[in-house]
Amino acid sequence: MNNLYMPLNDEEIAWLEEYLLNRIDEEEAASGETDEGIFEISGLDGFFTAIICSKNLVMPSTWLPALWGDYKPEWANEAEFEKVLNLLMRHMNEIAGLLLNDPDKFEPLFLEREVEGRTILIVDEWCVGFERGMSLDKEGWDDESLVPLLSPIHLFGTETGWDELKQMSGELTESHQQAIPSAIREIYSYNLSFRDKAKTLRRSEPKIGRNDPCPCGSGKKYKVCCGAPQNTYH
Repeated sequence: MNNLYMPLNDEEIAWLEEYLLNRIDEEEAASGETDEGIFEISGLDGFFTAIICSKNLVMPSTWLPALWGDYKPEWANEAEFEKVLNLLMRHMNEIAGLLLNDPDKFEPLFLEREVEGRTILIVDEWCVGFERGMSLDKEGWDDESLVPLLSPIHLFGTETGWDELKQMSGELTESHQQAIPSAIREIYSYNLSFRDKAKTLRRSEPKIGRNDPCPCGSGKKYKVCCGAPQNTYH
């Protein structure tokens, strides 16, 4: 996997979104009894942002199953697996790099819709993805200091929040949407010290050998998969 710090271009984003969607069985999904996982790019962006902002390290062996839900891909060949993982890691690394090195330039990948000549932001999918990412580190997100910062995300990412939004004016709804980027920057900054402390504590734990099988389940050695130098978001 090469160029793991290179942001995805428009063509790659479109290909990845199509891949995420096409792996789902539409008839099964329509029943509402299956977990579709992440199936579009805005949700993926929110999902990765939550993982990067988490207090505790979330390994690929944890977040990959949550990404796929009940529809784990059946890889056509090794090249397809490597292409998908490359695109996923590059997008995650782009988010991580911005939050760490240039947070003022971080912007969530929200959707947009043109309505009567106006551009309307669609943030629900992103927030739902963020909520899924948070569920992978429940203990870390259970912090009263984060409640006000997470409030706009809960509004657009949960059924309870959607009920609240029905009672809000359009102006107030937009103000909550606009609060999300700055909230993410503050969350990341707040949790950074906790991650640093956790790293220090984890030094005494057994390490995964560079030649051991990667815990993400790829079948590759750890040193050429998730243990490669690109995975530095924590």
